[in-house]
Amino acid sequence: MKNYRLLLIVLSFIFLAIGKTYAQQEEQINYFQLEPLDDSLFIHIQQEVFIDPPDPKAEIIADLRDQNNQTLSIKGVIYPFLAFKPDTRAKIQIYPFKLNLGESINYGSVFTRVFERIKIKKLVSPPTAFQISSTLQYINPFLQLFGGERFGFPIKNDIGLSAGLGTPYSGPLETNFIEANFHILGVKAGVFSSLDELTNMKIMSHNNNLYAVGGYQVGYVLPFGNFIEVSYTNVFNKATSSQIDKYKGILRGANGVAYDTLDPHVKIIDGSSMNWEFRYPISVLGSTRGKLYAGQYLNEWHIGYTGRELSLAGSTFDFRFDAMPHSDIREPEYVLDLLVQKIFDSWSFSAVAIGPTAIFGKDRYNKFTCTSLFLNIRLKVGTSL
Repeated sequence: MKNYRLLLIVLSFIFLAIGKTYAQQEEQINYFQLEPLDDSLFIHIQQEVFIDPPDPKAEIIADLRDQNNQTLSIKGVIYPFLAFKPDTRAKIQIYPFKLNLGESINYGSVFTRVFERIKIKKLVSPPTAFQISSTLQYINPFLQLFGGERFGFPIKNDIGLSAGLGTPYSGPLETNFIEANFHILGVKAGVFSSLDELTNMKIMSHNNNLYAVGGYQVGYVLPFGNFIEVSYTNVFNKATSSQIDKYKGILRGANGVAYDTLDPHVKIIDGSSMNWEFRYPISVLGSTRGKLYAGQYLNEWHIGYTGRELSLAGSTFDFRFDAMPHSDIREPEYVLDLLVQKIFDSWSFSAVAIGPTAIFGKDRYNKFTCTSLFLNIRLKVGTSL
């Protein structure tokens, strides 16, 4: 009963905050921070005052309250507003995503300010043209240490390469899987191999881990938008008996007979599989990339959401949640990533995001717990699409 009451209180706060946001009338805001949702505008603003290299996620604050002393602050450095070209000043004034710094603060603001800053119209918005293209969707400037979308760069338009550490759905220290692919006209062809260093760092149980030895994969994004991808995966050769013992933690006596298995639900990729993913590209909280998805990969089901550079109340972060409800060998598990940007200085201010990543599931004793916990890191190699 207490849980229901708490849930009712939380929902009441949310509805009150949303109602207040809707009720607010549009008014002229003269003291505001620009939310980092338009890379091209942010870069253009900084180029006009010779900032090199420009930061597409820089903190930019406009103070237009005094007609005789209007200023623009970029990462703490103040510039006269008149130093910018008239069309640039106009774009800043009509910029739709502003954080009102002149709003009044009261004792309740600590609880409601985040909700008041949320713009209802930008909670969900259409994706970019690249994300809905069946031939260009692989292009992705983000390189992540554990799991997530593949880092992909074009050689020329719809011809390019991609690579990744872990599977697109895996969490921290869960798998030694690494891959590299070639893309052309929506077709993907590549190979995968193993990098045991990705799992050797794990000091917790290796139960429920996924291991690769080596293999190949081919796939195709159906030409009806970036909604359905099908692929086929197979191995070059199967794992040796020594590799199986190592990965599954099999203990053998002096006579070579196994007497215990430390990690009974470990999966080793040793055959072929047909894979598919249905996804819906979507921009949430102004994210530069994002999708909802459901699919089957290596005979395991996956449902989840991944988003890059979400913006909320002045913060920029990546968020990923993946649920694996069923597997032919492994126990169900749930992966959670939260990577925060704008932590480091200089070029890494917008290029690097870091934060906790965890896997929740059952251990070898059938208890639900956090089975893996580590820091994940993401690099933004190019500009957003």
